[in-house]
Amino acid sequence: MMEIRARQKESIIILDLIGRIDVDCANLVEAVAQCLRDGYTDILCNLEEIEFIDYMGISVVVIVYKEVMNAHGRMKLCNVPAHIRNILCIAGLDRVIGMYPDETIALDSFKEDKIIEDIKKMQLRRRFKRLPIDIKIELKAKGARNPVCLKLDVLNLSAIGAYIFGCNQFKLGDEVILKLKLPPKDDLLELEAKVVWLPDKHVQPHSYPGMGVEFSNVSRDMQQKLVEFIERNLSFMSSD
Repeated sequence: MMEIRARQKESIIILDLIGRIDVDCANLVEAVAQCLRDGYTDILCNLEEIEFIDYMGISVVVIVYKEVMNAHGRMKLCNVPAHIRNILCIAGLDRVIGMYPDETIALDSFKEDKIIEDIKKMQLRRRFKRLPIDIKIELKAKGARNPVCLKLDVLNLSAIGAYIFGCNQFKLGDEVILKLKLPPKDDLLELEAKVVWLPDKHVQPHSYPGMGVEFSNVSRDMQQKLVEFIERNLSFMSSD
């Protein structure tokens, strides 16, 4: 059985793999699954001491990679010996899984991914217009046993998020569910969201208490309704 040694660098788990990646390496699946259960979704596999890989081993690598992707994580390889890299390239995995010549470069690539991801999110936010508005919503914590339903105000709205005024009961990263009715037809929308911004009471006193949320798991139809509502009302405002 392949030996696995786990260590951690910041939020990244590094798995040092030793021996052979073959039919007897089910412990790799178990190790990656445990990382995901523990909340670690960035995984770097160090193959420096791998001597051999066969087609069954390649299947195991594919399985664990898919598990990480399904958990919205990232898995990369480093220090891949030349003969192992050749086999992985023949299998086409070099086009799917990032392979790096050493650990330092691999770890830096995780940071670069985060920077690129943040830039893309910022571009996405800028692409969707924000509508200043004052409408009532119902808000509750997602997954709570006895969620308290709060009646609050949305002060601006976009197709990917909103600013909710009048609440200081949540912290960054909390998941919530909000219900709102879009006038004039009062179409009821129920949206999942995550808290991504909290105003500082002293720096932004006019925005406090409140929170910025980013919508998640929004269907295309629901996002289209939001876009159409925002565009329609922005056009009314510009014509006044």
